[in-house]
Amino acid sequence: MRTIDLSPLYRSFIGFDRLASMIDAASQNGNQATYPPYNIELLGEDKYRISMAVAGFGKEDVTIEVLENALTVTGKKEAEETTDSEQQRQFLHKGISERSFERKFHLGDHVKVTAANLEHGLLNIDLEREIPEEKKPRQIEIGSALLESKQ
Repeated sequence: MRTIDLSPLYRSFIGFDRLASMIDAASQNGNQATYPPYNIELLGEDKYRISMAVAGFGKEDVTIEVLENALTVTGKKEAEETTDSEQQRQFLHKGISERSFERKFHLGDHVKVTAANLEHGLLNIDLEREIPEEKKPRQIEIGSALLESKQ
């Protein structure tokens, strides 16, 4: 495996001490399972949607949890009692998976989950970046009152 020297970045990026750990975590996500398939869409300037194909799962089978900057979607099928007719079923091809899953997404700063809907086998999770006013850029006038009061 290659190692990447990130020390030149630290000279110009102040406060990004966790950058190396984030890159390392992203490189380890290659081992993550590919089920269920999903899309990430950009709906607007600061609006996103994650769409997951969860055929066979109902609202009661799927949980969505946000903890700090991590979004976790978990699907668990409850063990159903089989009837005599279901025991007689034989599949020639079984392409619809009914296995449990857990999918994690790392969210950026100030990204909030605004809605979640399950319709036609697709779980849609809407996200929005809400930057607080104190974090938005502001103009600083040269020769402000603070400097004039010291004279």
